[in-house]
Formats: sequence, C-alpha cells, structure tokens
Amino acid sequence: MCGIVGYTGKAQALSPVLEGLRRLEYRGYDSAGIALVVTPGAPLWIEKRAGKLANLEETLGANKPDAHSGIGHTRWATHGGPTDTNAHPHLDNEGKLALIHNGIIENYVELRAELEKRGHVFKSETDTESVVHLLSDARKAHNGDLAAAMREVCSQLRGSFTLLAIHADEPGRIVGARRNSPLVVGVGQGENFLASDVSAFIAYTKHALELGQDEVVDITSSSIVVTDLAGTIITPREYEISWDASAAERGGFPHFMLKEIYEQPKSIADTLIGRTAGLDPEITAGINLEGISKVVIIACGTAYHAGLVGKYAIEKWANIAVDVELASEYRYREPAVDGTTLVIPISQSGETMDTLMAMRYARSHGARVFAVCNTNGSTIPRESDAVLYTHAGPEIAVASTKAFTAQLIAMYLIGLHLGRVRGVVSAELSAEIGQELAELPSKVEQILETVEPLRALTRQFRDSTSMLFLGRNVGYPTALEGALKLKELAYMHAEGFAGGELKHGPIALIDQGTPVIAIMPTSRSPLHEKMASNVMEVKARGAVVIAIGDADLDSAAHNIRIPTSHEFLQPVLAVVPLQVIAYEMAIARGNDVDQPRNLAKSVTVE
Repeated sequence: MCGIVGYTGKAQALSPVLEGLRRLEYRGYDSAGIALVVTPGAPLWIEKRAGKLANLEETLGANKPDAHSGIGHTRWATHGGPTDTNAHPHLDNEGKLALIHNGIIENYVELRAELEKRGHVFKSETDTESVVHLLSDARKAHNGDLAAAMREVCSQLRGSFTLLAIHADEPGRIVGARRNSPLVVGVGQGENFLASDVSAFIAYTKHALELGQDEVVDITSSSIVVTDLAGTIITPREYEISWDASAAERGGFPHFMLKEIYEQPKSIADTLIGRTAGLDPEITAGINLEGISKVVIIACGTAYHAGLVGKYAIEKWANIAVDVELASEYRYREPAVDGTTLVIPISQSGETMDTLMAMRYARSHGARVFAVCNTNGSTIPRESDAVLYTHAGPEIAVASTKAFTAQLIAMYLIGLHLGRVRGVVSAELSAEIGQELAELPSKVEQILETVEPLRALTRQFRDSTSMLFLGRNVGYPTALEGALKLKELAYMHAEGFAGGELKHGPIALIDQGTPVIAIMPTSRSPLHEKMASNVMEVKARGAVVIAIGDADLDSAAHNIRIPTSHEFLQPVLAVVPLQVIAYEMAIARGNDVDQPRNLAKSVTVE
C-alpha cells in the first residue's frame, strides 16, 4: 500500500516527485502530498490533499516552487480517515522536518502519549505523526544527524514501515528506512531516488539498489550510504531494471487493466521462455527438492486462486499431497510444518505482508521455500531458498490479470519439475505438456481477437444485482477468480461455487434472470457431462447461463468459445473472458477500472 517517492538532484524536484506519484498511485489514492526544501533553514514547503493525485495537482496549478530535493506520498488510509490533515507528509512542530510512511506503527498510541507529555502538539489521527515527532527529538539528540536519528527511532518502533524524511537544515539530503515494507534506491547521474517501487523512477534510471530488512539509507545527489540499525555500513545489491518506462504507460489503451489483459500472450510467453523442458539449474540450485513429504502453497487473493489451480497440477504430476492456505490465516493456527515441507509463497509484488509473515513462520520451523514472484529483489524472493520469477512486467491496474496467468504458468512449471525430480512425470508426458504450454500464448491471442461480442453481452447485465460463477476441478478456482474480479471492479455481489456443491445450499440464490457463468470442463473431460447437468439445474430455476468452454452448450443462453487445451491448463484460457466481463461491467456501471474503491495494489500491511 501507499506510494512513496523521494528525489534529490540537479532537476527541479517537483517534476520527478509528481511523476513518481502518478506511477505509484495504484498503491493508494485516498490522499496525496509533497514536501520540498525550498529555502534552506526555513519551514518546508508542503501541499497535501485528500482524494486522488489530481486534487493535489489542481491545488498546485502553476505554482512550481524552486527546490532540488523533496518527498511525495500517495496514501491508502489505515489510521485516520482520508482527509487533508491525515494526508502525508507530516511535519514536526517547527515545520522543518517532514516524514512520509508506508505501513503500520503498532506502538504509536504509547509513543504519542509520551510525546504529548514532552509538549509535542499533534494535528492528525495517524500513527505516522508519532514517528515524525520522535524523529525530531532524536535528531536534536544526535546534533542534527538525521540518519543517526532514524536508526535510533527505528529501534523503538514496532510494526512494519517504510519511512522517508527530509529536514530544511539539510537541503539535498533524504533519509529512508524499511522494515517489512518495500523501499528501493534509484541511482542516477547527479541525482538519486528513493521509492516503494522502481516504476516511480524508471523514466530517469534503470539502475537500482535493493535494501534489506532494518536498513537505513542516506542519499544526496552524489552519494548513497546504507547502514544497519547499529550504524554498520552495508553494501546493497545492485540490479538493472529489465523493462522501460513505456511498459508502465497505457500505450493507447483507455485503461491499464485493458492493456494488461491484452499483454497476456507476451507475459505468458516470456514466463515460459527456456523452461518447458525443465527449470534452469540456477533457479533450483539453492533448494533441495528430494525427500519432500508435502507441499504447502501460501498466498492471498488472486494469487491464492493460482495456488488452488497449482494444487491440481502438482498433486497429479508429482504425486504429492498439496495444501493451499490463505496466508493471512496460516500462522495463527500454528500448522504442522517441518524440514520435509516445501512451502510455495506466491506474490506478484514479493512484499505482500500476510504472505511474507506466513513464509517466515514456515521457515522458522525448518520448511524449504520455493517462491513465485514477479518483482526482482523484493523481500519474499530474498528470504526464500529459491525463486521462480514470472515475467509479467509491471502491472499497474489494481485488479490483477497478467500477473495471475503468469502465476498459473509458474505453478505448472513447478508441478512438472517436481514430477521429474520425483520420477513421476515420464519424458512423453513432459513433452506433451511442454508443447501444450507453448501453444497457450497464441490461444490467448485467439480469445482476445473475439471479445467484442462478449463486451456487448456483458452490458446487458449491468443492472443485475448478483452474478454467480460455477466450475469443477480447475474450473472451480477459475470461478472464484471470476467472482473476485467482478467484486473488485463492478462492486456487485458475485460468488464462485464448485458445480457439485450447488445442490448443497447455494442453489437457493438462483432467481428468475440471475446470470450464471459456467466454466465448462474441456469437451474431452469426464466432468463435462456432470457440469452440463449442473447447468440444467440452475437453468430450470430461471438462471440465464453464459457458458465458457471449447464447445457450445445447447442448454446455455450464451456461449463463449475458447480453444481446446489440456484440462489443467484451461484456466489460463477461461479466465480471459472473465477478466473482460469484469472490466466491461465496471465501465458499464461507471466505476473506476484501474483504481477501484477501497483497494490498493501490493498489500504491505497485515
């Protein structure tokens, strides 16, 4: 959550900070604010407004203050509502120190009480304001050394955070820190950047440094110093960003989500490159996959649905029991896990807090960890034994599309690899599945070439109050994903059910005219006829059935055809029409597609 950007260098700071916030707004859009060092030694220049970044930009108008360092923030509200006062940055009582924050400070109440006793005056309801006052006192105690003050303050904080701070007495200097929340350094020429995501500075540099847990970074236009909380200097890992600024632009599409739907053939192909015949030994070098007794997949939201599909493939191809766990619940029930457990965390950002904490619990009990992630250098891959990176590129729309299908590909690749390691997958089956995987990009292209009638069909249901999704086998998690997308974007009731479970209660939801989307098993699947019977059950009770499958279903009111595939691979194809339906329903109902209400990308708080 929350987008954070800092700039110091030769340019006018307002431009790169604003541009960074535009690229980070998907992380939160409840409010936005900027603080700049305009006059050294004088109170900082600050503007912040509730609502989207456009509100702040409208306030700024032609006002372009002359400053060469500053910080900016776009907020997803936690403590305190989305108001001007609660917006970041927050100032100390002198107005010379500004702080922005992503995360949650768990001990802010006790900190605030102590600071108020010392005479500090609070203006907001946020947990963040406690930190800026604490930092103000610490800086004075350290004779104006902001980095030393940050190290002291971080040692007093409980919770998760990324912090950036500037002080008017130290123009050109920005100090940042991270714990369980993302922060990266952008290395430029005569300028440097700090941000919660590389997309904030990709237009300026592709050279980045990753920061580790409990590290503090101190930057000027010409220097970068990273230390641990004890003050020991750290050498951060350097890496090159593999995509350019155009990948984070809409490229002629009206919305990022539609662009990302259409990028799926490429992201699938990129994730498959060089992997269909087996994973590169460099990927698996750090993990021993022999002697595993069970597999546990941990994930949240859309990634959880990818894990559910992965369960079918891994159990079949590797002949091993697989549990799929909601990461937010996993560690709180103290599950049985040991050194023979393989844990697979799935996270697009690699910073999903629930998944990270669940993974750490498993590691603390000896589990082996093989992560699936889309973001190079993020926390989850760094703390795993091995990582299979998807190559979906930047995903800006809050509702995940191409990241999901890339995660599906990753699960298939891991399932096949485990099957080979365990001697279950034959060379013939491996070659067969490899060929089917290689055909998926062109099959997704075929679907995307024929979606206009589906968009028109979706608009017919814009006034519906509910929509149900049915599936069997791998079609069931596909149905769950379709329902989630509709909830996220259309703000309407939507539920996904296993087809065979209808008669055990959910069929009571069917009323005259209720739209029901049925993900039909492939025509060669033994479950095809059973699912057809489930369709008849809802049709008999007045449902309007939209069938998605590789063959027309006579009992359906509408048929959406997709190419034939191996039954386990079908979710990659079947989910594309579901993404289009959710997208078009949001448009028809006048909703914000890329920034749906109450949501943000990359959930970095518990």
